[in-house]
Order: sequence, then C-alpha cells, then structure tokens
Amino acid sequence: MPKVRLMPHPDLCPEGKEIDVSKGESLCEALLTHGVAIEHACEMVAACATCHVYVREGGPSLSKPKDDEEDQLDHAWGLESQSRLACCVKLREADLVIEFPRHTRNHAREH
Repeated sequence: MPKVRLMPHPDLCPEGKEIDVSKGESLCEALLTHGVAIEHACEMVAACATCHVYVREGGPSLSKPKDDEEDQLDHAWGLESQSRLACCVKLREADLVIEFPRHTRNHAREH
C-alpha cells in the first residue's frame, strides 16, 4: 500500500501528515477520506484546477497527465513542472510526497 506524505500547509494540514492509500485510488479522494479538506470545485472531473498539488517525490511512477488535466493545469496558480491535479492522480506502487500550493484558483471557499 503506497504512502503519501503531505508537507505542512497552514490551512490544510499545519503539522504535515502521512497517509496510507490504496493502489488505484484517486489522490483527491484519499486526501478527503483522511480529513484533508482539499478543494475540488468540479467534483473531481478535471474541469477546474482547485485540487492542484505539487508531486515533490514519486512523480515518475505516475501515469502521464491526459489532455484534460494539462488543459486545466494551465489555469492553476503557481504552475510548476511537478504540478498535477489531485483528482487525476491515481496511486501506483510508489510512495509520494505532496506539497500544496500557497493559493488556489477558487476565490470563495465554502465550509
């Protein structure tokens, strides 16, 4: 079972966190299941960029982004070569280290 280490983020997980994720599970769903309130305005269909994350370690083990993910990433704040949409990342064998961007594309957040 792959492990995902989350780097500290002041709003989403101030202390950082490590979670176990089932192979094939969506990163976004896993984060929500483990109490990390990542935004996902499009309900995880790759139609927005609110679940943007940086895959700091383990990225080469993931499948390449599809066109719809690439198109939405163009709208993400702070885009980097390690940027991915959490709703599109499906865990494989390798462990991941994830960093959350400082800001999100979503200006209004509902709690």
